[in-house]
Amino acid sequence: MTTALLTHPDCHGHINPEGHPEQVARLHEVLKALHGKDLLRKEAPLADDASLLLCHPQAHLDALNAAAPDTGTLQLDADTYMTPGSLTAAYRAAGGAVRAVDMVMGGEAANVFVACRPPGHHAETERPMGFCLFGNVAVAARHALEVHGLKRVAIVDFDVHHGNGTQDLLWDEGRALFISTHQMPLYPGTGAQHERGAHGQITNIPLSAGTDGGLYRKILTNRIIPLIEAFEPEMLFLSAGFDAHKDDPLASIDLSTEDFGWITQELAALAGRVCGGRVVSCLEGGYNLPALAASAAAHVDALIAAGAR
Repeated sequence: MTTALLTHPDCHGHINPEGHPEQVARLHEVLKALHGKDLLRKEAPLADDASLLLCHPQAHLDALNAAAPDTGTLQLDADTYMTPGSLTAAYRAAGGAVRAVDMVMGGEAANVFVACRPPGHHAETERPMGFCLFGNVAVAARHALEVHGLKRVAIVDFDVHHGNGTQDLLWDEGRALFISTHQMPLYPGTGAQHERGAHGQITNIPLSAGTDGGLYRKILTNRIIPLIEAFEPEMLFLSAGFDAHKDDPLASIDLSTEDFGWITQELAALAGRVCGGRVVSCLEGGYNLPALAASAAAHVDALIAAGAR
């Protein structure tokens, strides 16, 4: 079975101010790096409100729709902005994550990479932040549980920043295991080990600046994989941020492109053992364009290899 790629031209319409790290060129470079690969290519649909309401209250949707500008740029917080195309892009990003679940559950694809923006893992229940408007992965995880009737799902967030939004949205969801590795101290300042969730289903693994691939591989092998195996999820979600790359300008973790390929290979193999290979991966961070493109390509190559088995 093949690997699917979900994206949409609307995701280029979210335009942050000049010099902002979460720029349109990120998606352009990722898609260029994936050109010619053996992928089932589909357009990400718009999320419907019913899907978003699995995580966010109506007040959050109403506030964003009311705030969306017809012209110009609206600043929501220190680094989160909306322009006329932003809300549509955000609906595509969340919709792509939901559609990815449907494709995997329906047997259309072995696994899916959702290459959309804005990213999602910082968006809290009623608070857009950290470049994010909706909690894309959290919404997709709840969709898997509520619509497809899965009993348990797991999320691994290897973005260099803590997935505070995913944690907030799933804090009370005992059927969703959430594991985040992230540099600490670093934005957004959450992600301490004592943050465990209402059911002890959240594991935060703070990393010191300078953590390299050798140490990260040990953490994945000795901590993350056993946790997931014990939880026995029926689908694995990846918050695929590539800003833990040694060349990324926003952090100081020293992973290589090859490390991201290996991480994906090991997590996909794990999914093959515990949940029939069901993997949905959503693009999060990564702000050095060459490193992002190369790492995303390595990530997708590993998904393709896993899907072909």
